[in-house]
Parts: sequence; C-alpha cells; structure tokens
Amino acid sequence: MKKLIFITCMLFIATAFAQNNNSSDKGVLTFVTETIDYGSVEKNTDGNRSFVFTNTGKKPIVITSVKGSCGCTVATKPNKPIMPNETAKIGVKYDTKRLGVFSKTITVSSNANETKKILRIKGNVLSAQLASK
Repeated sequence: MKKLIFITCMLFIATAFAQNNNSSDKGVLTFVTETIDYGSVEKNTDGNRSFVFTNTGKKPIVITSVKGSCGCTVATKPNKPIMPNETAKIGVKYDTKRLGVFSKTITVSSNANETKKILRIKGNVLSAQLASK
C-alpha cells in the first residue's frame, strides 16, 4: 500500500513539473553571443556594445529589467515586446575610466522560457601609454 501511494505521488509530481516547464508556449531568447569581449581597450574609449538576440519562440517576450552587476556597467532594454522571429538589442556600456581587467554580468529578466538570463562582458582597460605599445 505504501508503495502504491509513493508511486502515485511521484507520478503526480512529475506531471505537475512537466506542465509548469512547458516552454513551447513562451518566447525564447536566442542570443548571437552571451559574452562580449572588449579585448584590450584604451582608457576613456567608447564602452558601448550590444547583445543582439532573436525571439525564436512562439509568444512575444517582454523584458522587464536588465541590471549590471555593478555601477560601472549600465544596460538598456527594448521598450516594446519582442514578437516571434523579431530581432532586438540589449545595450551595455562599461565605464572605461577604470583601469585593469574586468569581468561583469548583466541579468536579463523577462517572461521568456528562461526568466533570468545572465550575459557577460569582459576585457582590459589600459592607460594610453600601454595601449599604444
């Protein structure tokens, strides 16, 4: 009897889990790249870059927020829903006044199948003297 109850509970949990994770009825964020490598850049150069993505799912995606891991990284999101098969960009600006190696993350929150997506930027900001060598 205990075995029957256990099996019934497990089937119920598996069915509920499968229903909650059905991503076929949601949008899907498909990025060209999830990491942007600035390489070695000179201090005070343009720190603007873009993450390009396409909604490869069946429903519109609304990006509710994009947040950098620190104040030196500012991210911007699309202001309108991204329809299926539509391409859009998430802008990111790193403060290149800070010298040295950096590795930062941008957290994207949306109604897509993956509600939290982590993007990365990395690089090395050099002084003008080092960058010219």
